[in-house]
Amino acid sequence: MKYMLLIYGNDQTWDTMQAVGMDQVMEQHGKLIGELKACGEHVDDRPLTTANARVVRVRDGVPTVTDGPFTEAKEVLAGYYVVDCNLERATEIAARLPEAPYSPIEIREFTDPTER
Repeated sequence: MKYMLLIYGNDQTWDTMQAVGMDQVMEQHGKLIGELKACGEHVDDRPLTTANARVVRVRDGVPTVTDGPFTEAKEVLAGYYVVDCNLERATEIAARLPEAPYSPIEIREFTDPTER
């Protein structure tokens, strides 16, 4: 089964991680990605930026576009991993992400396209 691990954060998260040292954070990501690739569980991962982010809403058939990734949440989506494993393993991987002590990591199961 494939799971997406959604990494959230906010300014406080980034400030704390900067204090820890971004080199250390990136090293942790690199080590985890290497392990996941070695055991065949890695599918994809990407950091996300807020540059050029937009929110699109359609009201009464009219689209409204605003700048920024900000919906009504305190945290913003900062990146993701896609892993191919069981739910317990996805949970274990999420807990190992360097952001986990500071911000929530959401685990979402991919739907099976053949079950539509």
